[in-house]
Amino acid sequence: MDSKRLIAFIVLSMGILLGYQEFFAPKTPPKPAVTATSGAPAAPNSASVSPASEAAKLTSGQRITVNTDVLKAQIDTVGGDLRGLDLLKHDSAEDATKPFELFTDKGGRVYVAQTGLIAASNPALPTHKTVFTADKTSYTLNGDSVEVKLTAPEANGVKVSKVYTFKKGSYQIGVRYDITNNGTAPVAPTAYFRLLRDSKAPEGEGRFAHTFTGPAVYTTDGKFQKVSFDDLTKGKGDYVKNADNGWVAMVQHYFVSAWLLNPLDGKAVCSNAQACQFDLKANGSDLFSAATLVNLPTLAPGASESVSVPLYAGPEDYNTLVATADGLERVKDYGMVHIFASPLFWLLTKLHGLVLNWGWAIILLTIIVKGVFYPLTAASYRSMAKMKALAPRLERLKEQYGDDRMKLQQAMMEMYKTEKINPLGGCLPILIQIPVFIGLYWALLASVELRQAPWVGWIHDLSRPDPFFVLPVLMAVTMFAQTFLNPPPADPMQAKMMKVMPLAFSAMFFFFPAGLVLYYFVNNLLSITQQWHINRKITNANKAKLQS
Repeated sequence: MDSKRLIAFIVLSMGILLGYQEFFAPKTPPKPAVTATSGAPAAPNSASVSPASEAAKLTSGQRITVNTDVLKAQIDTVGGDLRGLDLLKHDSAEDATKPFELFTDKGGRVYVAQTGLIAASNPALPTHKTVFTADKTSYTLNGDSVEVKLTAPEANGVKVSKVYTFKKGSYQIGVRYDITNNGTAPVAPTAYFRLLRDSKAPEGEGRFAHTFTGPAVYTTDGKFQKVSFDDLTKGKGDYVKNADNGWVAMVQHYFVSAWLLNPLDGKAVCSNAQACQFDLKANGSDLFSAATLVNLPTLAPGASESVSVPLYAGPEDYNTLVATADGLERVKDYGMVHIFASPLFWLLTKLHGLVLNWGWAIILLTIIVKGVFYPLTAASYRSMAKMKALAPRLERLKEQYGDDRMKLQQAMMEMYKTEKINPLGGCLPILIQIPVFIGLYWALLASVELRQAPWVGWIHDLSRPDPFFVLPVLMAVTMFAQTFLNPPPADPMQAKMMKVMPLAFSAMFFFFPAGLVLYYFVNNLLSITQQWHINRKITNANKAKLQS
């Protein structure tokens, strides 16, 4: 029975994980081929502006390239869109010789950042369909920052420039509109800043690495909301519409892009809750947008105004996120176990600060978690050890009562009562640990910090499977070894199954990220040591009892 508990713990835990992935984790809705359609967001209180359902082809113009120490960007003169963004410090999941491509409009994919201005009184203001001009087609960061200025055609006397600012070592990109009203009539524009992408799974996402992909919004009162592509397709999705703070983002495994209304290193964009809105919607057949709209003050003739909303587009690195905007670290997707995963990852970062290696930090975290749960696991192992000590007596009872299962059960329960053993004593401690077990799984799974992070020797990337399967094999060995520490089932066939099941079950660990397998392997080693020690103490106590 206690052998079953061990297997049940592993099977139940992994079953919960995989069941959540299969039935509860947001999934990408099936869609027809990408048609690259988009439309301008509707302006608040401006009914004459074309709604988002009015789609148009995502056309291309001249490309402007920008190179920094961490980014390679491609800006299209159509709309001044950010159409391509390579993260130079992060390898592609499919080809390690190439950088990771976050934004793109090639290869049947669409993931771009678009902006524009709209006003009912001046429909000629530049949108993401307007063709801009630039002084150069290539920019390279040589100092601390580089600016790319794009100029729009004059719109009924209104001059507009769109300015990108890239900074050294930063994934935060400044996006600013400079507006001058040289016309004869006042104009009250609304600026929109949006992310447009398809619903395809991000590069590198595997069967056991399915995390949320889609839009999310956050306000600094602590309200964080994710909305699935499926809900947007059905016209659903409950989220905050008006906010004077926070951010709107497109989230995926390891990486995020977000428009920031109040960056920690800059000025807040919105003066009140009516000045800004969040807008999430489906656009066309397989495109989805996550946008923020900013109402600007009325510009009288001769007046000027600037509006700047920075864009963070990069890895979900915890330290970087917390230093960029309030609550941005929430984009690290811990699913339904955020309450457990978040503090565990916080502890992991502190341990990494001590040892400067994520592999050793995982090992230290495993030891700490094991230590915290030592009393619970000790109670479970004591129950198993007592049951194992009773195995010979159980065999004799089976021989004595033969096929009379009723009398056999009664005799077993009487023996448990006499020996003060609870047959279910090992279950509750295991059940209590499962939420933490799952939380740690998600904390490690969602950590971009483990991506390309080496441990020792052959492990050069803790986010990828062990290239030589050393850790999964060791994991299988420890799982098999644990079966010898547990009381064997009375049925010989069942005993064989209990030996085979851990080996069969461990096969999935060959496809798990090395960082996760490292945790399970170290946890198993500690469990074996603890269980062996408890078994030995109880065996010696029984021997002493018999000798006395």
